[in-house]
Amino acid sequence: MNMTIKHHLTDPLLMAYAAGNLPEAFGLVVATHVSMCDECRARLASFEAVGGAVLEETDTCEMAEDSFAATMKRISDVPEEERITAPATTAEDALLPKPLREYVGGDIDAVEWKSVGGRVRQAILPTSKDASVRLLYIPAGVAVPDHGHRGTELTLVLQGAFEDEADVFGPGDVEVANEELEHTPVAAPGHDCICLAATDAPLRFSGLIPRLAQPFLGI
Repeated sequence: MNMTIKHHLTDPLLMAYAAGNLPEAFGLVVATHVSMCDECRARLASFEAVGGAVLEETDTCEMAEDSFAATMKRISDVPEEERITAPATTAEDALLPKPLREYVGGDIDAVEWKSVGGRVRQAILPTSKDASVRLLYIPAGVAVPDHGHRGTELTLVLQGAFEDEADVFGPGDVEVANEELEHTPVAAPGHDCICLAATDAPLRFSGLIPRLAQPFLGI
């Protein structure tokens, strides 16, 4: 993609992804960003190369003779409705990068948005329960309620831009927020902002109304 990306993934995140140690929700954000960012894709490749070299130095282990057959059976036993199928949308026409389209089941028009108030919408994507990931639709000029973090939040911009106390984040940029950051993201003028956000703990909202709504919104 032709874009200027200023905010990248950290080395620890890329190394954890290469080692397969990230929660699925965080892994989806990393995979989506890497598909958009030449720099992070190159850094990830270097970490994977190091990991491959380490594996070559480790001892092999014996596997049961029926391991392959057992694995294929587990795959075939997954109900059809739970399988992720590749959408037909071509890369040239798509807003959502390929790793994300495979979770959504299509491009942006396949997203099932739900209102979270203030004209902001979200769509929670199915992943493992150790972290959650959602698409956020924030109309231009609209602010997300002021909040802090009880853990880590990764926010990847797919369309438009937002700004907060830290900086301005445009398409392809990732904001890595931790417990030290309290902010009020505001969608920049122009295009509505669409983000992919993953969290491993509930947000810490300052306002009463967002706190009351939080259990129902899964944020």
